Amino acid sequence: MSENERIRKIIEILRKEKKNWDVPVVSLMAQTGSDPFKILVSTVLSLRTKDKVTEEASNRLFQVVKSPEDLLKLTEEEISNLIYPVGFYRRKAKSLKEIAKILVEKYGGKVPSTIEELLKLPGVGRKTANLVVTLGFGKPGICVDTHVHRIMNRLGYVKTKTPEETEFALREKLPKEYWIEINELLVALGQHICHPTSPKCSQCPISGLCPKVGVKRRR
Repeated sequence: MSENERIRKIIEILRKEKKNWDVPVVSLMAQTGSDPFKILVSTVLSLRTKDKVTEEASNRLFQVVKSPEDLLKLTEEEISNLIYPVGFYRRKAKSLKEIAKILVEKYGGKVPSTIEELLKLPGVGRKTANLVVTLGFGKPGICVDTHVHRIMNRLGYVKTKTPEETEFALREKLPKEYWIEINELLVALGQHICHPTSPKCSQCPISGLCPKVGVKRRR
């Protein structure tokens, strides 16, 4: 089986299995309207934070905030209170306030649609930029977080040391038709089965297609 055939089969299986797993919170935000601003804010909140906490904090914030202009009217303390207890909530409140100011002053209150421009915003890295571009604008991009990085290396599809290296390796190798959905599929797999330590290989729907590179202990 060629690499392209194997990855196609893996994605077909994960598409079917996805309905049995919780969808990552940022994907949920995209399903409710693909608002680039909401996706940007939710992704910033999601860093180092569990999905359930992110979802609850996002919902509280979006009851008050509908636009960068709304966010700009709040103090950092008010934002902190709304998003608590996401990880690093005070730092994120400061970043969100700065992001809102830049969006209003430089982009007319709109979220930029390119990775290059998004990376200029405080607190925005490649993972966040790619998610906003793909889920907010439907443009090609590959969002690589720790789940995608870990699983793609376990599959032996790439051999990389960092998520950023994985992103660029996938841009070279992964067929473009899978770019947008690969994050949602592998995050769901990583959260439920392919854990960092002792993955549940006996329950994994793609175990037969995975060489389990670097896995020393499994269930």
